[in-house]
Amino acid sequence: MNIQNFIDNEFVDGVGTIDVFNPVTGEKVSQVASASAEDVNRALHAAQTASNTYGQLSINARKALIDELIAKLKGDEASIVDLLIQETGKTYDVASYDFNMLVDCLGYYVEEVKRHYAETIPDYDGGHLNFLSYQPVGVVAGLLTWNFPLLNLGYKLGPALASGCTSVFKISDKTPMASMRVAELINEVAFPKGTVNMLCGRGKVVSDAMAGSTIPRLLTMIGSTFAGQKLIEKSPTSVKRLSLELGGDAPVLVFEDADLDAAVADIVGLKLANAGQICVAPNRIFVHRNIYSDFIDKAKVLMESYQYVGEQSSGPELSPVVSEEILNSLLGFCEPEVHKGTIVTGGKRANRPGYFMQATLIKDVARDSALTCEEIFGPIMPVMPFDDDDDIFAIANDTEYGLSAYLYTQNLARALEAERRLLFGNILINEAYYSLQLPHGGLKQSGFGKDVSHLALDDYYDTKRISIKR
Repeated sequence: MNIQNFIDNEFVDGVGTIDVFNPVTGEKVSQVASASAEDVNRALHAAQTASNTYGQLSINARKALIDELIAKLKGDEASIVDLLIQETGKTYDVASYDFNMLVDCLGYYVEEVKRHYAETIPDYDGGHLNFLSYQPVGVVAGLLTWNFPLLNLGYKLGPALASGCTSVFKISDKTPMASMRVAELINEVAFPKGTVNMLCGRGKVVSDAMAGSTIPRLLTMIGSTFAGQKLIEKSPTSVKRLSLELGGDAPVLVFEDADLDAAVADIVGLKLANAGQICVAPNRIFVHRNIYSDFIDKAKVLMESYQYVGEQSSGPELSPVVSEEILNSLLGFCEPEVHKGTIVTGGKRANRPGYFMQATLIKDVARDSALTCEEIFGPIMPVMPFDDDDDIFAIANDTEYGLSAYLYTQNLARALEAERRLLFGNILINEAYYSLQLPHGGLKQSGFGKDVSHLALDDYYDTKRISIKR
């Protein structure tokens, strides 16, 4: 399968191609065109031209186009999910969730813009009528990562289309197949030419060209903190707003009074979902010493019950990681001098084709090991005990990241203290709960701005104040 870039309603080749591999088998399944800086510039100019037309459409006119796209996506769900599975190795359930989040985001935001109300502002002397109005910012440049290709696209495309913005998206060259099928369906809808553009290519080439251009009004990214820093470095060619969802180092605090069975199921389930390749996956698990051994025993049993994708099993499935390179980096975390703990189960490459790693549980991990200071992004779960004399909230905060944190306790006062003291954008108590209507974003080096919820729309609008003399 040869995949081209989608620029100004045309599918075009690049300056070369990049191979795409199926993580389940390790075999090449397609190749995608590698965009040049000139391709990026063409796409941005196309979006700029389209913004003069698409941005002037009424909400109902935009809704008609978006509804048509949603219908086309639903009609092609089976083939899109199949492409997702081929390029990511996801389980069917996770691939279906990935697809439906794109559909849901498109539907959610086209309704949410109807409630994006402006306001009138009292005039102290009564001599003016003052009010606010919103207009789309114009061109949005988005850089998306590979772990949830369509969910990540939905997080950005949904508010862009609904608000009247035009867009250029860098799709990951590791997982371009499903996203470019979406581009084909967009091309079948009568959006003004150039409204949405999608391209792949080497990260530095495409990212630098997007960030360095003076055309985008909004730069938005889902990716690593390092990539976000580089994007910011290249962006001051003009005044741009930025919305960045970056790395995570999520702590989990399991207190003595926690519902232990529920906590273990929740933590292991999220840790091993999508092979741990989730920005909000548990990264550092702290368990009260009085229940520590029981937690380890229960987590071991559950983790060893997972079967690999493709095996005949009625139990939970573990998918592969996305590439050989990432698999090798994860195996590096399992070296004793790195984790400074004890491997309870796993720790090796699975004895089968593809990029599979064993579900790995490591106990008594040193709090200063690389395993607890870096985002793992894989099926490795480090666990450490804590005692009553530990300031566990300070320990949880001892990271440059601030995306998600998890707490398991029946103590209301402790839960309220967590809300006050934990320095994370998402604080989840007694369940790892995420939903489209809830704002998602980080603090500190995990970025700024919000994805999903009505708050995300703020990045896509300019706010104008109007005063009329009475």
